[in-house]
Amino acid sequence: MEFISQPWPWFVAGPIIAAITFLLFYFGKRFGVSSNLETLCSIAGAGRFTDYFKIDWKQNTWNLIFIAGAIAGGFIATHWFSPTQIVELNPQTIQDLSEIGIQNAGATYLPDEIFSIETMLSLKGFFILIVAGFMVGFGARWAGGCTSGHAIVGLSNLEIPSLISVIGFFIGGLIMTWLILPLIF
Repeated sequence: MEFISQPWPWFVAGPIIAAITFLLFYFGKRFGVSSNLETLCSIAGAGRFTDYFKIDWKQNTWNLIFIAGAIAGGFIATHWFSPTQIVELNPQTIQDLSEIGIQNAGATYLPDEIFSIETMLSLKGFFILIVAGFMVGFGARWAGGCTSGHAIVGLSNLEIPSLISVIGFFIGGLIMTWLILPLIF
């Protein structure tokens, strides 16, 4: 049980990710999470309103099962395999976050200042969720995939558009961390 509950080193986790990526490539599948939104919209009947969603969603059933497994695995890992809720953060990061109002940074995976029900139901929290959800959803479709699809599959296939997308993701993350997040909190 100790082996499962502790973080795995890169030389174990990395080859497992590479093996899964190779198997997906071998079977003609492309890994990505954001494409599931497209599949779910097709299942819900969005194809009646726009041709973009007129796809055979049954071809993507494997990816929906993958996402369900990722959600179930995350739930199981959080509730039964996490030895502690304390996150090992750099002390400078904890200090920087406390300066912008996130007091329990590192004490839990989901700080109450961002993820509590009260925060999410406030006007500011609701606005942040709507804007962030739109930007992530629209951005993933505009970039032709999400961070996992471009960074894991696209880069391993040596695709230039994926390299450009990943560079953009990192730049966006830096802008969010250093410029926008301090303004929000």
